[in-house]
Amino acid sequence: MGFYSFIRDERLVAASLGLTTIGFLFAMRTILEYYRDEAEIKPTPPKTQYITQDTEDSLRLSTLESLLGHYNFAIRDTTLKIITGRAVNDSTTIYHLLWGITREDYEERMEALRALAFVMEDKDTFQEPFNVLNTSKGYSALVRSLELCISDVEHEKLDDPLYDEYRLRDIGERRCLMLVSGLVHRYDIDRLIEAGFIEKWLARQPWGDNDEERLKNFSMYLDRRKNRISDICFHLKTSKAGRNALVKARLITQSRGSKRDRADHIKVVLEISMTNEDDVDGTSRAELVPRVNDQTAEEQRLRRRHREAMVLNDGTHSLGRSDIIEREHDSNS
Repeated sequence: MGFYSFIRDERLVAASLGLTTIGFLFAMRTILEYYRDEAEIKPTPPKTQYITQDTEDSLRLSTLESLLGHYNFAIRDTTLKIITGRAVNDSTTIYHLLWGITREDYEERMEALRALAFVMEDKDTFQEPFNVLNTSKGYSALVRSLELCISDVEHEKLDDPLYDEYRLRDIGERRCLMLVSGLVHRYDIDRLIEAGFIEKWLARQPWGDNDEERLKNFSMYLDRRKNRISDICFHLKTSKAGRNALVKARLITQSRGSKRDRADHIKVVLEISMTNEDDVDGTSRAELVPRVNDQTAEEQRLRRRHREAMVLNDGTHSLGRSDIIEREHDSNS
């Protein structure tokens, strides 16, 4: 009877119903969450795909042409890099562009120059793109293109020390000079000289009407201008062949006197400066001949000791009296 009375207790029945309700609710919540998660449509993450060399090589020209007109900038940029990489590694394409920049037709020449300049400026695709232009054909084509640019527009005389006309030059001429400047900074200048850059283009610039005016304006241009033309001319002057070509073009003068002559000249100046220290009455030039006939051995030793000096000059300025440091001596020695 005790067991039946226990299970009939109202408190036990209420506790059992409460626990059953809580368990049922927890089970229903768990089941609903499971079905909710299973029914959710999750977006599929995109797969990372890389364009390999085989993929690039498999693209046809018609496909690349259609990709160039794509609305996505990243796709257009990637397509340009693929085309640039093919052009740099294809000698036939480079020779075709070099042939194009030597055409007399202005539009055809500009199209070839734009393409060639774009290929040379893309350093991400090719480590050293200027290597394909470092040939005799490359230099000759650039010089020929510059020669054609002379007749495209009329140039004013280069005699204004304050006016830099480089930015107002024709875009084709500036592109050629950009390529030439890139070549002379990476390779030797001799190939550019052999291609006739000075005779065919530089000497034909309006430097002046006579030799004196040409020399003056060219020297002024190199001193006042900081552009690609002055930079290329600086490299030309560092080469012996370049200096000779500039002399023939009447742009600079031939330097006279050898190093030995200049050394002798400096020696004479030193002797005159030293004698001026001893004689201040205007008889210094007579002191170039040593006076040893009327002096004793002791007097000659003291005179030589008094004349000992050091000359310090770092080459940044011309030699002067302030560069001479004499040895100190007392009157009793």
